[in-house]
Amino acid sequence: MTDIHRCKGRREGNGGGARAVTAALVRLLAAFIAAFVAMPLAAQTDTTGATRIPLWEGGVPGFEDRRDIPEVSDEWWTRNINDPAIWHFAPPEWKRTGTAVLVMPGGGHENLVTTTEGVAVARWFAEQGVDAFVLYYRLFREAGSPWTVENARQDGERAMRTIRARAEASGIDPGRIGVIGFSAGGELARMTMLSPPVAPPGTPDAVDALDARPDFGILVFPGPLHADGETIGPGAPPALLSVAMDDECCADPTIELFLDYRAAGAPVELHAYQEGGHAYNMGEATDLVSLQNWPETITEWMIDRDLLPAPADRPVP
Repeated sequence: MTDIHRCKGRREGNGGGARAVTAALVRLLAAFIAAFVAMPLAAQTDTTGATRIPLWEGGVPGFEDRRDIPEVSDEWWTRNINDPAIWHFAPPEWKRTGTAVLVMPGGGHENLVTTTEGVAVARWFAEQGVDAFVLYYRLFREAGSPWTVENARQDGERAMRTIRARAEASGIDPGRIGVIGFSAGGELARMTMLSPPVAPPGTPDAVDALDARPDFGILVFPGPLHADGETIGPGAPPALLSVAMDDECCADPTIELFLDYRAAGAPVELHAYQEGGHAYNMGEATDLVSLQNWPETITEWMIDRDLLPAPADRPVP
């Protein structure tokens, strides 16, 4: 499985001169905006202003010798992750709501789509007042990778625990920490939400004693992979599911998960779009208005669950 990445006339005189200057400034601004939009995704969605937090200070226990192997990134992907980490994108203090979300990018477990399914998502959440953390997790399908799916699960669980360990110092409510995952990241998010934790690497520490289960989950075109021992009961974390019906990879597993939630009496909401294919992400590269507005659905769902304040109750600077 892989992600698919895809003026009016002026009068003479002083007034006309002022309008000419204004028009020139407008043209200059338009050119700047066009140039920005045309920039590579990596340039638009870099980690400037974010804080990198390694999941294990000395490297993954048992694999410390791989800690300093550099990651490799190109326009939209990152690979070669041997020192898993989260990047914290904090909202302005006056906007902070106390809610946090762990962002799990997709990429088929052989790449990480760290742009439109990672950093760009985190920046959007931070604008809503949510502390967002992008997870750089180990890729078990990457060519030559020594990792397994259990290692990716260790990273997801350690990331949730790390956010909880830092919650008080970061102004985060430890009972309002969720996850959003895209495609393969949706698979990992599902495992983190609904399956018993795997054993952490090395000797467990104080962070490993914390709860790894998210308080809510947003799964965007999640793939079919899930863990043995998955359990969905009435107390499962509330889930928001999103998929396009023409997504050959991920429509069926998303609908099946919705039905499993419904059968268990667990809180779930499904948004199934007639078309949109795979990897519509946050609606940034589609002509479909419904998908362009998909992020607003996230906002509304979070408001309904008291994870975000209603617009009238939001703070102002």
